[in-house]
Amino acid sequence: MARLIADATLVGIVMFVTARTLAWESAWVLLAVLLFVRAVGAWAVYRVNPGLLHDRAKLPIHADQPWADRLLLIAVLSTGILGLPMVAALDAFRWHALPRPAPLLRDLGLVLFALGWGLKSLALRANAFAVPVVRLQRERAHALVDSGVYGVIRHPFYAADPLILVGLGLWLESYLAVLVVGIPLAFMVVRLCLEERFLERELPGYHAYMLRVPHRLIPGVW
Repeated sequence: MARLIADATLVGIVMFVTARTLAWESAWVLLAVLLFVRAVGAWAVYRVNPGLLHDRAKLPIHADQPWADRLLLIAVLSTGILGLPMVAALDAFRWHALPRPAPLLRDLGLVLFALGWGLKSLALRANAFAVPVVRLQRERAHALVDSGVYGVIRHPFYAADPLILVGLGLWLESYLAVLVVGIPLAFMVVRLCLEERFLERELPGYHAYMLRVPHRLIPGVW
């Protein structure tokens, strides 16, 4: 819970400092939804995979982590979790680069944001090895997981990111932020591809799993 609160606080600081005001109702609602959905998800995951949550609460750095994964993880977090709220704040309060989304589309953004975090919780509940860094967890007898949402797509945790980031941009009324989503998603796709090469090489049964579940992020598409 301390980690969840710290994450939300960091996002809040970025938004309010960039906006130069605390009078931003949409930002407060976003933080409230973020804390609520993640807290409920953490409770659900803790019931089945408590060790995983303890591991994910640590800094996303490990001695066995490939250097490329460290760089890509930093790139995803800095451009997505921090950079995107900053762009949205600048656009909403100063730039006004594009017209604001219609109210219905704005509300849909908040729904997508919550659904994305819910999908991440489903992935963590199904996969006890879904740690933040790419590595073979020999100390935990790392094994292939192909049940639950992993039976539909190979990377449900990553599949939640477009929902979260696009939803954030829409709810904060910035089409520019929605366009900028392409940057962290590009880093995410590169990281995903490198992770698949690593798992195919190091994790027994992963190649056969790729044949059984052919799609990475979007069922029937890719």
